[in-house]
Amino acid sequence: MVHALREARRVLQPDGLLLELRSGPVHRRIGIEVAGQYQQLAVMGESLHDEHAANRAIAEVLNLGLFKLLARTQVNCNRIMSVKDFKVWLLDFAYDRATPPERLIQTVEQAYGSKGRGKKIVVKGPLVLKIIQKMGA
Repeated sequence: MVHALREARRVLQPDGLLLELRSGPVHRRIGIEVAGQYQQLAVMGESLHDEHAANRAIAEVLNLGLFKLLARTQVNCNRIMSVKDFKVWLLDFAYDRATPPERLIQTVEQAYGSKGRGKKIVVKGPLVLKIIQKMGA
């Protein structure tokens, strides 16, 4: 990723800005919401390797003086979906796993089936936005 940041810097105008928006390095929480009340069912155990690697890459280009951090903010991101969409999202999200997370799907399906009308699956996790500025020529 450091190489990609160097390439981005190369094509930026002097004092150009780079916006980095990605998931925060925390495990997402999965739950059911009914009538505005959220009940957490599970915490995903997904790998956070990529998120930590991206943090290290940004820190490296900042330490090298290639960029300057102008702003950082974190916002909550709630993904709302049906059971069908949840299965597709989870299987796509967990693409590097040898077996699909069937137990998590079963937990969500059971909880979803036992709830009344107006229910929705909610996956919670933060998004982090960093604004960095190109330094030097």
